[in-house]
Amino acid sequence: MKKALLGVAAACLLVTSAAWGKVGGGDITFSVKGADDVVYSHELHVTKARQKCSDCHYKIFKMAKLQQQATMADMQNGRSCGACHNGHKAFDVKANCIKCHK
Repeated sequence: MKKALLGVAAACLLVTSAAWGKVGGGDITFSVKGADDVVYSHELHVTKARQKCSDCHYKIFKMAKLQQQATMADMQNGRSCGACHNGHKAFDVKANCIKCHK
Protein backbone atom coordinates (compact mmCIF):
# COMPACT_ATOMS: atom_id res chain seq x y z
CA MET A 1 0.00 0.00 0.00
CA LYS A 2 2.81 2.39 0.90
CA LYS A 3 4.53 1.68 -2.41
CA ALA A 4 1.34 2.45 -4.33
CA LEU A 5 0.85 5.74 -2.49
CA LEU A 6 4.48 6.66 -3.01
CA GLY A 7 4.16 5.91 -6.72
CA VAL A 8 1.04 8.07 -7.04
CA ALA A 9 2.70 10.92 -5.14
CA ALA A 10 5.78 10.73 -7.38
CA ALA A 11 3.64 10.73 -10.53
CA CYS A 12 1.68 13.77 -9.31
CA LEU A 13 4.90 15.60 -8.52
CA LEU A 14 6.30 14.88 -11.98
CA VAL A 15 3.13 16.01 -13.74
CA THR A 16 2.78 19.26 -11.79
CA SER A 17 6.46 20.16 -12.03
CA ALA A 18 6.38 19.55 -15.79
CA ALA A 19 3.35 21.79 -16.18
CA TRP A 20 4.92 24.62 -14.17
CA GLY A 21 8.47 24.24 -15.45
CA LYS A 22 10.09 25.94 -18.42
CA VAL A 23 11.47 23.85 -21.24
CA GLY A 24 15.21 23.85 -21.78
CA GLY A 25 17.16 27.05 -21.59
CA GLY A 26 14.30 29.42 -22.42
CA ASP A 27 14.62 31.89 -25.25
CA ILE A 28 17.98 33.05 -26.59
CA THR A 29 18.21 36.35 -28.46
CA PHE A 30 20.92 36.74 -31.07
CA SER A 31 21.75 40.31 -32.05
CA VAL A 32 22.50 40.47 -35.75
CA LYS A 33 24.42 43.32 -37.33
CA GLY A 34 22.46 44.79 -40.23
CA ALA A 35 19.31 42.72 -39.61
CA ASP A 36 16.62 42.23 -36.98
CA ASP A 37 17.39 40.10 -33.95
CA VAL A 38 16.75 36.37 -33.98
CA VAL A 39 14.99 34.81 -30.98
CA TYR A 40 15.61 31.10 -30.62
CA SER A 41 12.91 29.30 -28.61
CA HIS A 42 13.96 26.08 -26.90
CA GLU A 43 10.30 25.45 -26.04
CA LEU A 44 9.15 25.65 -29.68
CA HIS A 45 11.87 23.29 -30.85
CA VAL A 46 11.30 20.79 -28.04
CA THR A 47 7.49 20.78 -27.92
CA LYS A 48 6.25 21.59 -31.42
CA ALA A 49 9.20 20.28 -33.44
CA ARG A 50 9.61 17.36 -31.02
CA GLN A 51 13.37 17.67 -30.86
CA LYS A 52 15.44 16.25 -28.04
CA CYS A 53 18.15 18.34 -26.39
CA SER A 54 20.71 15.82 -27.66
CA ASP A 55 19.64 16.47 -31.28
CA CYS A 56 21.53 19.77 -31.09
CA HIS A 57 23.63 19.62 -27.92
CA TYR A 58 26.51 18.88 -28.29
CA LYS A 59 26.61 17.80 -31.90
CA ILE A 60 25.63 20.99 -33.70
CA PHE A 61 25.98 23.49 -30.86
CA LYS A 62 28.78 23.49 -28.34
CA MET A 63 28.65 25.19 -24.96
CA ALA A 64 27.16 28.70 -25.25
CA LYS A 65 30.30 30.47 -23.99
CA LEU A 66 32.41 28.79 -26.67
CA GLN A 67 29.93 29.02 -29.55
CA GLN A 68 30.50 31.66 -32.20
CA GLN A 69 27.57 33.10 -34.08
CA ALA A 70 27.16 31.63 -37.51
CA THR A 71 26.79 33.67 -40.67
CA MET A 72 23.99 33.13 -43.15
CA ALA A 73 26.57 31.58 -45.49
CA ASP A 74 27.48 29.09 -42.72
CA MET A 75 23.81 28.20 -42.28
CA GLN A 76 23.25 27.82 -46.03
CA ASN A 77 26.15 25.37 -46.01
CA GLY A 78 24.52 23.19 -43.33
CA ARG A 79 26.18 24.54 -40.22
CA SER A 80 24.47 25.89 -37.10
CA CYS A 81 20.70 26.31 -37.67
CA GLY A 82 21.19 25.22 -41.28
CA ALA A 83 21.88 21.67 -40.12
CA CYS A 84 18.09 21.23 -39.83
CA HIS A 85 16.75 24.33 -41.59
CA ASN A 86 17.73 23.06 -45.03
CA GLY A 87 14.34 22.74 -46.75
CA HIS A 88 14.11 19.01 -46.00
CA LYS A 89 13.94 18.55 -42.24
CA ALA A 90 12.64 22.08 -41.57
CA PHE A 91 12.04 25.26 -43.57
CA ASP A 92 15.09 26.47 -45.47
CA VAL A 93 17.07 29.44 -44.13
CA LYS A 94 17.20 30.79 -47.70
CA ALA A 95 14.39 33.24 -48.57
CA ASN A 96 12.60 32.74 -45.25
CA CYS A 97 14.15 35.72 -43.41
CA ILE A 98 11.01 36.83 -41.56
CA LYS A 99 10.56 33.43 -39.90
CA CYS A 100 13.65 34.07 -37.76
CA HIS A 101 14.46 37.78 -38.01
CA LYS A 102 11.61 39.53 -36.20
